[in-house]
Amino acid sequence: MPSFGKSLIILGLIIAAVGVLFTLAGRIPWLGRLPGDIYVKKENFTFYFPLATSIIISLVLSLILWLFRR
Repeated sequence: MPSFGKSLIILGLIIAAVGVLFTLAGRIPWLGRLPGDIYVKKENFTFYFPLATSIIISLVLSLILWLFRR
């Protein structure tokens, strides 16, 4: 059962980190506007896919989770 408690603590920390990220996301001016993010705007159509931002967030989260597992 100690591993279950550790898992709950890690899950709580991840949820808290995501909450902080959502709170501060509007204050980080470059987040969502990186080179590599796809943005197409036509007359009646707008398509936005934050490809580079998604990759950066994935790398950061992977690093954090790797550090927690050590």
